[in-house]
Amino acid sequence: MPIYEYRCPNCGRFELKQSIKDEKLSSCPKCSAPVERLIGKNVGIIFKGPGFYVTDSRNDSKNGSADSSALESSAS
Repeated sequence: MPIYEYRCPNCGRFELKQSIKDEKLSSCPKCSAPVERLIGKNVGIIFKGPGFYVTDSRNDSKNGSADSSALESSAS
């Protein structure tokens, strides 16, 4: 379940774990003042799987040219 951040004019900021299906909170649970839901700017994104690492997207032509030059020098 996501954690939503709210701002109360009296109590300040607080977080609340809610289901996505739940209605957004309209009043502070401590003082019953109207609250505003804040939208987070720093969202943690996790990249998983192939293609997200430097070693996964390495170009084979660089490795191939080094191998071919080594073969040429050993052949002469």
